[in-house]
Amino acid sequence: MGAQVVGVSTDHHLALAAWQKDQKSKQLLLSDFRRQMLPTYGAMVTDEKSPVFRYAKRAYFIVDKSGTIKFVKVMDSALDLLNPDEVLAAVKAANN
Repeated sequence: MGAQVVGVSTDHHLALAAWQKDQKSKQLLLSDFRRQMLPTYGAMVTDEKSPVFRYAKRAYFIVDKSGTIKFVKVMDSALDLLNPDEVLAAVKAANN
């Protein structure tokens, strides 16, 4: 059973489409431009001092086919990346 990987961004869907075309990416990307999903997952920062005000944290979620969240990792900094081995281990665990 293969996993479906979906990226979610706060960029407008047209910006995502342009990026995908430019990068020749086939990655499935969803837009949360209105920031409706991010607060639910604890992946949004609201900072009145920021010119962006509401922005996404870098976050990783693994959700199984029944909608059960199997893995959550919300990074403190958008510059931090999750180790690919940790993601792979979480995907394998979610499939068991």
